[in-house]
Amino acid sequence: MVLDLLLIALAITLDPLPLMAFVLVVASKRGVWKGLVFILSWLACLVVVIALVLTLTGGQPPSPRAPASTAVLAVKLAIGVSFVVYGEYRRRQLVAARARGRGPEPPSLTSEADRSSVWASAGLAVLLQPWGMVAAGATTVVSADLSHSTTWLVLFAFCLLSSATLVAVELYVVLAPTQAKARLLRLRAWMKAHQQQAIVIICLVLGFWLTGKSIYQLTA
Repeated sequence: MVLDLLLIALAITLDPLPLMAFVLVVASKRGVWKGLVFILSWLACLVVVIALVLTLTGGQPPSPRAPASTAVLAVKLAIGVSFVVYGEYRRRQLVAARARGRGPEPPSLTSEADRSSVWASAGLAVLLQPWGMVAAGATTVVSADLSHSTTWLVLFAFCLLSSATLVAVELYVVLAPTQAKARLLRLRAWMKAHQQQAIVIICLVLGFWLTGKSIYQLTA
């Protein structure tokens, strides 16, 4: 469970679309407060999902051969396969776009960030949450055993790592507000140019890992 959760958390924190949107949020007017609300809403989504899963399981993982355990592995397998399919689809799009001599234009969800309210940032965090990856994390949390103290540490680490890039950007804006805006906007421009490649790599790596692990556990 530990390795799976940390890998999923790493994929969440490296997802370029939420980070690109967050850069615009913190670079806008009242960006520090908007960024804080964004992070709190982001964390709230993760905590709610984990709490719902633990409520359903009672903090005790199902036995390995129980129907519930098999169903969870089947769902995780389906999520893994969907990541692989989506990653390959985006890779083909990228190859086709390069053949045409231009990169694909990703949708812009944050063009009105400067005029948005603080509370709109909370809704944006929910909208941009990579729910497919969060769902993969939820299927992994099913095997969490709350009778062990280390489980709480792993769940805390999952939430922290999933938000690490957002927290780092927020701290940078707080500690160095003068330099932060220009540098973060340059970072966003670089990320936009490499967004498609990052999505392909993250989806394929995470997808193949979840697919392979689920198949192994189902057939072992």
